[in-house]
Amino acid sequence: MQIKNSVVVITGAASGLGEEAARSLSSLGASVVLADMNEEKLQLITKDLIAVGLNAKYKVTDVTDEISVSALMNFAMNEFGAINIVLACAGIIRDSYMITPDRETGKVKKFMSTEQFKQVIDVNLTGVFITLREAAIKMVDNQCKGVLIPISSINKVGELGQLNYASTKAAIALWPKILAGEFHARNINHIRVAAIAPGYVATPMLTSINPDILQKIVADIPLGRLVNPEEIMQTIRFIIENEAVHGTTLEVSGGIIGKGLAK
Repeated sequence: MQIKNSVVVITGAASGLGEEAARSLSSLGASVVLADMNEEKLQLITKDLIAVGLNAKYKVTDVTDEISVSALMNFAMNEFGAINIVLACAGIIRDSYMITPDRETGKVKKFMSTEQFKQVIDVNLTGVFITLREAAIKMVDNQCKGVLIPISSINKVGELGQLNYASTKAAIALWPKILAGEFHARNINHIRVAAIAPGYVATPMLTSINPDILQKIVADIPLGRLVNPEEIMQTIRFIIENEAVHGTTLEVSGGIIGKGLAK
């Protein structure tokens, strides 16, 4: 499928990979709809794109609210007449060990709260489900050919302190296989599903952390550096343009080595 003249809906578009995708795909001739809770940042990015002659709109969206997401998809259809590519990039982290005992007393002094767990599930799992479902409804009802691209993570295999986050990313990595099968069973042959599981990507949020922690992260990457955002964009473009990519999750991690988990 060609990127040029396609219509792209991106959640989590105010920062990170969502922002990168909006800039990258619009520069290749796509019309992009940016969605996020951060209206100020959405306005700035959209203004930047329009200023250089690119086709962009934005809509403030809460991915955990199905009415909000439905309105986003209606907005895309009304503004551009189609939905072809959906990038579900919205996500949050609320890291914590499930329980942490005090070193002196041995009694639990801290634990992952139910709210910490549920917040991540609501955004990273339920939010992605609502996004893909509402997009697929519009794409089927309007016969829009395209691809759904949810964002998983290399931490889908598990990560200490990320019981909530890793669980959501493991589920998302499985969804393309289920949805490809469901679409085939229901004769929906014009929509593909393929996820991306990035490793540690050189976004501002990561590159601004404590240099010592960053050095330890890079030490476990055989590539010898963080993944560049452009390398994720190349993968997104590959999924869009290669119509044989369907029902799978592509890892882009630089071969990162995991440790600390039970085997």
